[in-house]
Amino acid sequence: MDYQALKQKLHAAFPTGIDTIMKAFDFAERAHAGQKRLSGEDYFIHPCAVADILTDFGADVPTIVAAILHDVLEDTKVTEEEINRTFGPEILELVKGVTKLAQIVYISQEDQRAENIRKMFLAMTKDLRIILIKLADRLHNMRSLSFRPPEKQQQIAKETLEIYAALAGRLGISYFKCELEDTAMMYLYPKEYKEITDYLRDTKVERKNAVDNLCAVISEKLKEIGIKGEVNGRVKHIFSIYKKIKNLGVNIDQIYDLIAVRIIVPTIDECYTLLGTVHKMWKPIPDRIKDYITMPKPNNYQSLHTTVVTETGDTFEIQIRTYEMHKVAEYGVAAHYKYKEGTLGVETDLDKKISWIREVIDNQKNMIEPLDFLNFLKIDIFKEDVFVFSPKGDVYNLPIGSTAIDFAYSIHSEVGNKCVGVKINKKIMPLSTILKTGDIVEIITSGASKGPSRDWLKIVKTSSARQKIKQYFKKEMREDNIARGRDMLEREAKRRGYNFADIVTPAWLEYVFSKYSYNSIEDIYAAVGYGEFTILAVLTRAMEFFKKTSEKSDEILSTVAVSRPKRNAGGILIRGFDDFGVKLSHCCNPVPGDAIIGYVSRGRGVSVHKTDCPNVKTMEPERLIEADWDYTELQKYVANVKVVVENKTGILAEVTTCISNKRIPIVAASLRLNHDNDTGIIQLSVEIKNTDELNELLNKLKSLSGVLEVSR
Repeated sequence: MDYQALKQKLHAAFPTGIDTIMKAFDFAERAHAGQKRLSGEDYFIHPCAVADILTDFGADVPTIVAAILHDVLEDTKVTEEEINRTFGPEILELVKGVTKLAQIVYISQEDQRAENIRKMFLAMTKDLRIILIKLADRLHNMRSLSFRPPEKQQQIAKETLEIYAALAGRLGISYFKCELEDTAMMYLYPKEYKEITDYLRDTKVERKNAVDNLCAVISEKLKEIGIKGEVNGRVKHIFSIYKKIKNLGVNIDQIYDLIAVRIIVPTIDECYTLLGTVHKMWKPIPDRIKDYITMPKPNNYQSLHTTVVTETGDTFEIQIRTYEMHKVAEYGVAAHYKYKEGTLGVETDLDKKISWIREVIDNQKNMIEPLDFLNFLKIDIFKEDVFVFSPKGDVYNLPIGSTAIDFAYSIHSEVGNKCVGVKINKKIMPLSTILKTGDIVEIITSGASKGPSRDWLKIVKTSSARQKIKQYFKKEMREDNIARGRDMLEREAKRRGYNFADIVTPAWLEYVFSKYSYNSIEDIYAAVGYGEFTILAVLTRAMEFFKKTSEKSDEILSTVAVSRPKRNAGGILIRGFDDFGVKLSHCCNPVPGDAIIGYVSRGRGVSVHKTDCPNVKTMEPERLIEADWDYTELQKYVANVKVVVENKTGILAEVTTCISNKRIPIVAASLRLNHDNDTGIIQLSVEIKNTDELNELLNKLKSLSGVLEVSR
């Protein structure tokens, strides 16, 4: 990159904010000194390229500054305090919002991917500029994807197409969407990409002549009827052509609307006047007339579309819109950028236009598995829509494939819960009927309804409807759900040769409790009972944690033999019994000083639990047996500690240093951020002798700056 040319460009674009931008330029250049990209180029090229993209987009000064600095927290020794001191809190928040979660330990790649995307949506609710920087960051990374290994190219291109390009489309930002889609397609479908680009290259002259002639005719007609406007033509972008070929099952030379001619005029009335004029000039194809002015797309796109056949037999799509609509079509929600208007934090039209983002956040709170969140995005948010009407004429947009039940829940949860029937276009139809654009849908409700059927979970298309149905069962039938879920899990675990209580690790419980606001094992039983968790998901994930925990520390599942007649090498006394295998239960991890009880497992000896362990309540009373600690034994035990902390640099190091100073070994440690991004949870497994040593450690941790809460 020509840094001098970029500086000149920035001076021209931001004459009043150039000092701050140049300060960021010099700051980031020093911070990234010596770092290289996979291409062998200086790493600093990347943040400069991101700033360049956003300059062309028309972003404001803070966005450009944050773009230049967006990797310094993650990839250099620069601290948050330095950024705050040098550039202020606004820039710091933007940079923090873009910074990846590289320091957090995840169970799987799926978790990591979902958490980064969750964070991206959370950040968007705070400041839309964060997603603009992320989109520009991804765009430049896609432009230099050729330096990555082939398998990485496929992975990044797929994520770009499914999430980032789709997000740009949902925000209405075609500026990013089209190039992200085309670049991703080049790696995902190289054969089809080459076929389309070759065809467009070979027909370029012929196509240009046809477009120029059509634009000239329309421009002349505008003068004739006294309307001032602009007329231009363009070839649709490559991925949109590919989708047409795939959806229609035809060859590229059979796609008759490769070219779109755009007419931009001052007013909405002139849009409709021109639509009639165009239809008088050329024959329209009836099912290709779309009025997105009356019924805007979910991303607020507005335009009139019609496809016409000219006297020469050529077919063109003609788009008619106002200048304001054109700005929204190109820049989406950023077209009315509230930060430029000086109304940061004030409810504006922009807030209403991105209200669906808050819907994403609200829905994801109830989703257990990371892939549920990604599927919700792909189906509910990024899928193409159908438009249906209520009997009063209100327009509702739903993902393609949605049923009448999805429509009922899109109106309100109570409408869905009390739904007993549906009329579609005035005819009684099954609730499972898939809706089509233009349908008039009337939901029939009854106060005597017993609520949704569990079978509806198999029928509905949208994740939002599915979540609302599950919430009904969660709220209204908790006791039944607990019993049902516990029975389902125990039977399936037994079928696999396990006692379910034996595979419930503290790590897995902590994962579920902290991430999904559950407080007890009963909450998990209930979740299985009403369908939020599947049996397979619970057992698979519990076994995954069980195996990982076992690999990290044999002590977490330490099994010791009982010697005769009352004492064993594990430091546990089992009264009246001998020759038993004894193990410390990993669902509550008892340590010396805790009141304990034994549970006789079939063929597995005795598992020892804390007497207040939630699992003890579910055990068969006749198999419970007294147990005590043998304090003559010198043995260490593993205790799990949860530390809630402020999200600040070095907090993990402070906590682990405190433990090391107490000469207490750390078996395992992990850190994750909460949904608010301001706090995090450090999960620790430490070796201790007894509860006195543990309590002393907990009190010491509580005294640290930045530690909000400490518990076992």
